[in-house]
Amino acid sequence: MSRKQIWRMTVDLAMTVILLLLMGYSRIGETAHEVLGVCMFTLFILHHILNRKWIAGIFKGKYSAYRIFQTVLVALLFVTMTDSAVSGIILSKHLFNGLEFGGTSVAREVHMLCGYWNFVLMSLHLGLHWSMILEMTGKKIPIKKPAVKWLLRILGSVIAVYGIYALTQRQMHEYLFGITMFAFIDESERIVFFLMDYLAIMGLFVFVSHYISTGLRYFIQGGTNKNAGKNVRK
Repeated sequence: MSRKQIWRMTVDLAMTVILLLLMGYSRIGETAHEVLGVCMFTLFILHHILNRKWIAGIFKGKYSAYRIFQTVLVALLFVTMTDSAVSGIILSKHLFNGLEFGGTSVAREVHMLCGYWNFVLMSLHLGLHWSMILEMTGKKIPIKKPAVKWLLRILGSVIAVYGIYALTQRQMHEYLFGITMFAFIDESERIVFFLMDYLAIMGLFVFVSHYISTGLRYFIQGGTNKNAGKNVRK
């Protein structure tokens, strides 16, 4: 693994961990939430710097179904992440409290919507690279063996099914579509159960994105090119 790949993996892993912590806003406190938000956006910028070749190639080459799916995800994530950062600065009570902004009520709604969509879009984006992650893991674990493959598929399916249950129980669909603009979190609940549910929801969207991208690469394109649409990692 090259040094650049190590940097990419480290940044992506850090973003995933911070994302989970940010979802537990009331559990970590306002100051920690703001600090982690700044860290997240900083890593988001670094992620794009590390993948600048992919960005430079957006208007080059042909667009396969997979590449369209990937590019739309990246574009949506850029919008929601940027809006989340801007609205977060407007709402800040600690790190940016010296700045005077108006429209805090609108910023609060934008911040909540973008926060949950960031979670979904980042999970879907992670699913695009799940095959690569498994391939790298396969150097240490014999995942290419049929028994191990089926075990991973069953495990992934179980996590996805539980993710649907957790998504419903946590009312995330209401937050995503603005039906409810106030996130209720039971502060008496142990953090391990909160994280377990959100990991399962993340796993659900990783599972969905992985199989959608696999279908776009192999079935829609006839399965003739395993690297179809995979121009540069993003």
